[in-house]
Amino acid sequence: MFDFININKIMRTQEMFWSVNIKFLRLRQKLSQEVLAEKLGITRVKLNAHESGRTANPTIEDLINFSEFFRMSIDSLLKIDLGKLSEQKIKDLEAGSELFMQGSNIRVLAVTVDKEENENIEYVPVKAKAGYRSGFSDPEFLATLPKFNLPNLPKNGTFRMFPTTGDSMLPVPEGSDIITRYVQDWTRIKPQTPCIVILRGDQDFVFKQVTINNNGTMVLQSFNKQYFAYTVQITDVLEIWEYYSFHSKQLPEPQTDMQQLLKMLQEMQLEIKELTTRGSLGSSN
Repeated sequence: MFDFININKIMRTQEMFWSVNIKFLRLRQKLSQEVLAEKLGITRVKLNAHESGRTANPTIEDLINFSEFFRMSIDSLLKIDLGKLSEQKIKDLEAGSELFMQGSNIRVLAVTVDKEENENIEYVPVKAKAGYRSGFSDPEFLATLPKFNLPNLPKNGTFRMFPTTGDSMLPVPEGSDIITRYVQDWTRIKPQTPCIVILRGDQDFVFKQVTINNNGTMVLQSFNKQYFAYTVQITDVLEIWEYYSFHSKQLPEPQTDMQQLLKMLQEMQLEIKELTTRGSLGSSN
């Protein structure tokens, strides 16, 4: 059994601009219906039905298909009359604007639930990583993934587990499993927040410290300082899952002599600070 965004309900409760936006964006790119339909992998009849408003409730697959082609968030395609915006504003939306980053509670997310209607935690094994980029919003694909439940997880979130590979995640050991919480509104992500980031195309999904810039880009910094940070476009990001915890078979490595010495120095500094504070209070009395 699956639970995902109810597009029909949203379409009934708010004015939608889906049909006029699809036609507007096609004409803006000077494409005929035949050419656009071919690029989208659909028939011209189906495209015409979208543009004429005869498709009142587009499917999730259609929403994603048009969104990815026009590099425009689903939220913008549904809720904003793009024809009334300036060309610069449209370019801002295409480049990854705040509306796209927020998702406005309509970013498509498919989940599975157990017999008691509780959301499962889906596990994405290494062998399923390539398929996840194309199937992350497909309930049938998610149904093929291993799933489980964990006690004491917060009730106000959707959780998913991803494996780590390589040594760029150190000190998190390679082969650990990262439990993450889905991020709907990307604007709330604080600088250097640990996240699993799902990227488009043939890029791997990564576990990095995420910092979002104001220019429509995202900085991805490895935990292992031997790796350089790099930048990706916001529009190349499919999903972001914020770190919650990790599970590993490996025991933490013991502290080195240098780490123990630094800890002792920090404790001494705190003691000196406390003594100084007490001395100041005593002299004032």
